[in-house]
Amino acid sequence: MMSRTTRRLTAALAAGALAAGLGACSDADSVAEQAKANPDAGYKAGDGSIVVRAEGDRKEPVELEGDTLDGKPFAMADHRGKVVVVNLWASWCGPCEREAPHLVAVAERYKKANKPVQMVGIDYREPSVETGRAQAEVWGFTWPSVFDKSGRSSIDMQGVLSTQPSTAVLDREGRVAAVVQGVVTESTLTGLVDDVLAEGAKG
Repeated sequence: MMSRTTRRLTAALAAGALAAGLGACSDADSVAEQAKANPDAGYKAGDGSIVVRAEGDRKEPVELEGDTLDGKPFAMADHRGKVVVVNLWASWCGPCEREAPHLVAVAERYKKANKPVQMVGIDYREPSVETGRAQAEVWGFTWPSVFDKSGRSSIDMQGVLSTQPSTAVLDREGRVAAVVQGVVTESTLTGLVDDVLAEGAKG
């Protein structure tokens, strides 16, 4: 069985390979296409980098709040006790589309295993709720996504989600335990989530 440290190194190596193989995320043509699709979005591509915070180095809990694409109120505080995966996405983001199947696979994996993991989306600077809702359905996102046309979520998420896409893993107390800037794969994300899940199993 791989140790937590080995899994982290494996995740980092996988992310590096992913960043190298996804040149379209950062080339001029790709960025130009994103900007043309939604000129108000302020598109910023990620490089696939991973930051993991030790338990003692984590800040205060995230207090993300807002209305979901389904018109329901959302508060991160309601999910304390679970490991929460927060993914920032948008319909106009090409890399987000490539990442979507990996997120769906992760959600299905933990649901089948009956693990205390909650997926949450942030639909970032989307032109309309209707557009975001339709795209979430196409991509198979069955979890709640907070509609964030103004970009307010960057403050609520303590500034850690700075690219489209980007993903944060929160521990059971709601604190940021890991962040991936850019597209994340199923194997990388499950490695990060499993490490945080293991924290709650100590003792």
